[in-house]
Amino acid sequence: MRIGQGFDVHAFGPGNHVVLAGVTIEHTHGLDAHSDGDVVIHALCDAILGALALGDIGRHFPPTDERWRDVSSRHFLLHCTALAIEHGYVLANADVTVACESPKIAPHAEQMREHLAADLGCATNQVSVKATTTEKLGFTGRGEGIAAFAVVLLLRRPRGESESPQNPDVRELVARLDMDTTT
Repeated sequence: MRIGQGFDVHAFGPGNHVVLAGVTIEHTHGLDAHSDGDVVIHALCDAILGALALGDIGRHFPPTDERWRDVSSRHFLLHCTALAIEHGYVLANADVTVACESPKIAPHAEQMREHLAADLGCATNQVSVKATTTEKLGFTGRGEGIAAFAVVLLLRRPRGESESPQNPDVRELVARLDMDTTT
């Protein structure tokens, strides 16, 4: 069993929407970022990478690399899911907290859970997304940006596990790994 925690933050910038957990949400601002600025997925990736002792998201997807400019962070999460599987782990659960004054997260939380579960290859009841404000304190309280915290629990994956993830990209990877008899 492995436990990991992650944190990410992005400042508001020009734009008319934010992307959180792969969900596009209309907003008065966008997020300043190299990729799509999805703080939820970035924190979740860091939690997975931390649980696996594989560094952080910046090591795997450096913001100085133009390949990652404006890329959907869901690609990053699929990569981290693949790393967990390659190292013999599956997600037991993920718990994410978004800290912001706006936009409101509750109307989007279920769709966010669905996107994350699909990319993590798990059921939605294994993923929690919730939000809080900082009571007008700090940069999030002043409406300058958004932060996210994530915690994951990874469990050893039994060899040849028959449960197939819903996401076809993850399912294909699991099938390839199950057929690999060298591990």
